[in-house]
Amino acid sequence: MTVEYIRYRIADPERRAAFEKAYAAAAPHLYAAPQCLGYELSRGVEEPERYVLRIEWSSVEDHEHGFRHGPHFPPFFAHVGPYARDIEEMRHYERTLLVDKHRR
Repeated sequence: MTVEYIRYRIADPERRAAFEKAYAAAAPHLYAAPQCLGYELSRGVEEPERYVLRIEWSSVEDHEHGFRHGPHFPPFFAHVGPYARDIEEMRHYERTLLVDKHRR
């Protein structure tokens, strides 16, 4: 499994509200993609203009070639594409052995 983190910075409060609505509309396309194992969008508490999107993919290959070239990507990107310029970082990570298996 691969974890992708995408960090956004969106200064305008109205644009932030629209961003959250766009991801809510895009979420069913992530859910429908077999390569996507889970996702969550978090907003900064101290800095509400900052967001982190965490997506679990079956692999980097499945994300970059399966999802991005598959039928779910175009409708997903139609919703979130306008926020691509707000991305500060987009990277894939792999888990280490340090994992909390007893989430509270």
